Amino acid sequence: MTTETATFGGGCFWHIQYMFSKLPGIIATTAGYEGGDEKKYPHPTYEQVSSHKTGYAEVVEVQFDNEKITYGELLDNFWKMHDPTTLNKQGADIGTNYRSVIFYHSPKQRKEAMISKEFHQKYFEKPIVTEVKPAKTFFKAEEYHQKYVLKTGVDVCPIK
Repeated sequence: MTTETATFGGGCFWHIQYMFSKLPGIIATTAGYEGGDEKKYPHPTYEQVSSHKTGYAEVVEVQFDNEKITYGELLDNFWKMHDPTTLNKQGADIGTNYRSVIFYHSPKQRKEAMISKEFHQKYFEKPIVTEVKPAKTFFKAEEYHQKYVLKTGVDVCPIK
């Protein structure tokens, strides 16, 4: 087994984590925060991130077995899990923490993400606004956010 890491933000992390966790080849998913001001907020909390002042996005870190599911397949699923054409908004959730973003962990992932973004644009009338950025420090969200949909049985923030 060859394990890789991928990180995606597409609105509320509860929904994205649940959707990724259902895919074959997924080893683990973790809800968290990434892409913010690490000097000012070295240990971001949900309350801080929700203030829209930290620069962090709600993301899901995905550990996957690339012999069972490829990064490209993760990307294909990502485009279907949320609306990548809305800037800083997913459904009723509004703010930079809900932005659509792919944090890549290697030059190969960056290239695949850019190709996938361009390919999937034909399925959307509006331009895809998803950011593709190098992975920074991932901060695990509070425990009550982890596997929220599985714990509660309620997918409170689906986009579609």
